[in-house]
Amino acid sequence: MSPVKIILTLIPFIWTIGMIPFVNRVKPFVFGLPFLAFWLVCGIIVAFLCIKALYTIDSKNNKEAD
Repeated sequence: MSPVKIILTLIPFIWTIGMIPFVNRVKPFVFGLPFLAFWLVCGIIVAFLCIKALYTIDSKNNKEAD
């Protein structure tokens, strides 16, 4: 497995699980949401983009193998 795939796999995990203790200390509201909820919504978007990038990388590898 290439390092790019490993990094793209770890980013959503670190975003949602690893950063929660640090992000939970911040108390402002962003777009009417508490910051923690805003952080988690952004994490969903980041996870989607990482999975999309992994899918694109893998589909390119599958086309080359055919």
